[in-house]
Amino acid sequence: MVGLGGKEGTMEKKMMVKKQLNNNHQNTPRFASHSTLLLFSAAVFAILTTTAAAQPFDYADALAKSLLYFESQRSGRLPYNQRVTWRDNSGLTDGLEQGVDLVGGYYDAGDHVKFGLPMAFTVTMLSWGIIEFHDEIAIAGELEHALEAIKWGTDYFIKAHTSPNVLWAEVGDGDTDHYCWQRPEDMTTSRQAYKIDQSNPGSDLAGETAAAMAAASIVFKKTNPHYSLLLLHHAQELFEFGDKYRGKYDGSVAVVKNYYASVSGYMDELLWAALWLYEATDKEEYLKYVVNNADAFGGIGWAITEFSWDVKYAGVQIMASKLLEKEKHKQHAHILKQYRSKAEYYLCSCLNKNNDTTTNIDRTPGGLLYIRQWNNMQYVTTAAFLLTIYSEFLQDSNQNLHCPAGTVDHEEILSFAKSQVDYVLGSNPMNMSYLVGYGSKYPTKVHHRGSSIVSYRENKGFIGCTQGYDHWYNRAEVNPNVLVGAVVGGPDSEDNFWDQRDNYMQTEACTYNTAPLVGVLAKLLQLEENHELELFASY
Repeated sequence: MVGLGGKEGTMEKKMMVKKQLNNNHQNTPRFASHSTLLLFSAAVFAILTTTAAAQPFDYADALAKSLLYFESQRSGRLPYNQRVTWRDNSGLTDGLEQGVDLVGGYYDAGDHVKFGLPMAFTVTMLSWGIIEFHDEIAIAGELEHALEAIKWGTDYFIKAHTSPNVLWAEVGDGDTDHYCWQRPEDMTTSRQAYKIDQSNPGSDLAGETAAAMAAASIVFKKTNPHYSLLLLHHAQELFEFGDKYRGKYDGSVAVVKNYYASVSGYMDELLWAALWLYEATDKEEYLKYVVNNADAFGGIGWAITEFSWDVKYAGVQIMASKLLEKEKHKQHAHILKQYRSKAEYYLCSCLNKNNDTTTNIDRTPGGLLYIRQWNNMQYVTTAAFLLTIYSEFLQDSNQNLHCPAGTVDHEEILSFAKSQVDYVLGSNPMNMSYLVGYGSKYPTKVHHRGSSIVSYRENKGFIGCTQGYDHWYNRAEVNPNVLVGAVVGGPDSEDNFWDQRDNYMQTEACTYNTAPLVGVLAKLLQLEENHELELFASY
C-alpha cells in the first residue's frame, strides 16, 4: 500500500511534465498543439496525429465530470461552492424524530434513501483512489474536489456514529421512497432513521464504515491532521464494535433487505476494516487479525470474480498480497501468499486467463466484463481499479502475473483496464458514453428523480409524491438536468442499451459506480500526457 508520502519522489518530475505540457497546450484545445509541430516536420505531425487518433478520450474531462457527480448526490445543506446548481438543500430534518443530527451524506442512486453500506464503500473507494493516485489527481487539478467528495461522506459518518456501539445505518426506506417520484427538495416520504447497536448488530456495516474512515484518515493525514485523527478514532471504535457484536446488518435493519442485503455476510468487511486500520496505524494487532482470521473468515478460501459494495474479498486479497513485498511481513508469508493466490484468481478471471473458462468473467461481444444484468457497470469500474493498482504494483516490484493460461505483464493488465474505461467512455458498439455528460452521445433519460424533474432553483412550486410520476417520469423528453459524471448501469450481455427512464437496470446510476473510476482516470491521464511529452521531446 502506498500512502500519500510514498510517491513524493516522482511528484517534482510530474509537475515539470505538467508545466511543459501546459506550455505546449496553452490557449489550444487538447491535441491541437500537435498540429503546430507541422512547422518542424511533416513526419512528426503524422506520428502525433496518429497518437491522437489512438488516444481519442479526454481523460481530464472525464475525471473532472466524475467528481462533479458527487455534488449531484449530496443530501443536506449545500455549501457556498456547490457547482451543481440545479440542486438545492434537502433532508434538513433527517434524524430529528430520533433526536440525532443525520443531516448530510449522499443519496446512493436515483432515489433519496441514505443507505449506509453503499455510501461507506463509495467513500472507501474514493479514498483508495487518492491514496494510490494522489499525485496524478493533484496534477490534474482535481485534488480539492476529490477531498471534498470524501469529506462530505465522512462528516456524515461522524454524525451517524453517535456512541462507540451505535451507528445509524439508514435514513428513509426504499419502499415508501420508491412509491414517490419527487425532487429531493420536495420530499414527503418517511425519513425514519434506523440504527445498529449491541442488541441489533451489523458487523458488515460497522466494518465498511470503519474501512472508509480509516482510509480517509490516511488521505487527510498531512493536510488536516486533527480531522485525520478524529476519523481514525471513529474507525477503531467501529471496528471493535463490529467485531465484538457480530451479525449481519440486514438482520437488524429489515427495511434494507430488498435493496442492499448483505449476501456475502460480514466476515469480508471485518478483514477489510482490519487491513485499512493496519494501513492507517501500522499496528501489528490489525495485521494479526487479518492473518489469524484468514481461513475462518474466508479470506484465503473464497475465490471471487466480483468486487462490490457487498463483496470485499477481492479487495482484501489484493491489499494483503501487496504486503508480501515488505521485509517486516515475511513472518506472515505463508498466509499472505494464500491471499495473493486468491487475488490472482480474480485478476486472471478478469483477463480471461484461467484454464477453466467457466471461471473466467464473461464478456460482451464488444469486450465489456459482464457479471449480471442489473447495474453491471459497478463490477466493471471496480475491476478496472483493481487491475490498475495491481499493474502498478507489478511494475514497481518488477514482477509478472502468472495465470493458468499464461503469464501477463503489467502493461497488458493496464491495457485491459484501459479498454474497460474506454468502453465506458464510448468505445463500444453503441458508440455511447455511459459516463453521463461526457462525449457527444450519452444517456439522456437517466432513472434519477432530481435529474428528471425541473430544477427546484428554477421552479420552486411543490411537486407532490405521485405528481412526479404523472408529469415527469413518463415524459418522452430528455431529463431537464444532466446528471454529469454519473456512470449508469450500462448495456446488456449483447452490448444493447435502451435509454429509457423506466429501464432502471440500465439507466440508473450509483455513487459506487463512479467512485472507482476517479483514480483510474487520473492514472490514464498521466500516462497519456507523459506519452505526449516524450513524443514532443524526441523531435
